Amino acid sequence: MRYSGETAYVLHARPWRESSLLVDLLTRAHGRIGVIARGVRGPRRQMQLAALQPLQHVRFDGVQRGELGYLSSVEALDAPPLLAGHASLAAFYINELVLRLAPGHDPHPELYALYGEVRARLHDAGDLAWTLRRFERDLLQALGVGFDFRVDGDGAPIDPAARYRLEAEHGPRRVLGERSGESRQRHATGAALLALAADVRPGAEDLDSLRLAMRELVSRHVGPRGLRSWQLAADLARVSGRVPAQDAESVS
Repeated sequence: MRYSGETAYVLHARPWRESSLLVDLLTRAHGRIGVIARGVRGPRRQMQLAALQPLQHVRFDGVQRGELGYLSSVEALDAPPLLAGHASLAAFYINELVLRLAPGHDPHPELYALYGEVRARLHDAGDLAWTLRRFERDLLQALGVGFDFRVDGDGAPIDPAARYRLEAEHGPRRVLGERSGESRQRHATGAALLALAADVRPGAEDLDSLRLAMRELVSRHVGPRGLRSWQLAADLARVSGRVPAQDAESVS
């Protein structure tokens, strides 16, 4: 298969041999693919090297041979968002989620569009928690494993005054008789679930209740290995002696 004028977002790039990169791309027409960019780490290929950094939107030509493709040309379509601190960690989390959950060589045009939207929202560092909750919701939906946050797994309407555990196989399950503060933190309020369903930002307390509840849901799909971004956020929290208010709030 040949790629001609394909558009993609760069999810990850790592050195391969002496002067090349192994790059993971999210394409509109072919889903997630892995490609080798030969020689781009050389002194005369700096423009191509810059185009292959995570978050970059690119157009490329190449050929697919087995599981890996080979780039013949690549150009940046715009400037990637300039991120720092917690926004950079949030971007790392988003890219890692797509890498781990999106199947290879399986077109998901809605996921491609979703990635472009969340990439633009990362500029708003003051609302990362809500940006990430929406992305987690929409990513699972795009991959066919999401559910309706307006009803529980048995079809009963969500009670805004109740709390719910999010189960990958069942959906929201109402929690009765919570026994500890720790378990309570892992359960989302019904009000938060209804806000997430309506795509309306909930209040601070309800939004915070979604953080660990959504993480447990995502972890069921990611598997026991977890995510590097979760560990990185936990390490940063330990170094600072606290959990930062904007630590990508959901990657810890």
